[in-house]
Amino acid sequence: QVQLVESGGGLVQAGGSLRLSCAASGRTFSRYAWFRQAPGKEREFVASIRSSGTNTYYADSVKGRFTISRDNDRNTIYLEMNNLKPEDTAVYYCGAGRSTYDYWGQGTQVTVSS
Repeated sequence: QVQLVESGGGLVQAGGSLRLSCAASGRTFSRYAWFRQAPGKEREFVASIRSSGTNTYYADSVKGRFTISRDNDRNTIYLEMNNLKPEDTAVYYCGAGRSTYDYWGQGTQVTVSS
């Protein structure tokens, strides 16, 4: 059974940092990504990483502030978030799959206060 479990969310002041984790079990995937959904908005792409760990992609809004990485031994994906802004407030979801993101975690809340 495939399971993705996110953790690491919380409340932080603007300019602060958080590190999100996504522990995957059941199988490994060729690609992972972080998405987020703010209240009243659609889910949006944040960052993605391929199985090799060398191919990473970021939304323009987080480039230079967020870093996605993976630990293949632990089958865990991370999202290091620095210089957080109030507009980063959202529920962050981990997605996994081969060509599309077919599996999702339950999400973790990130709240950035101004």
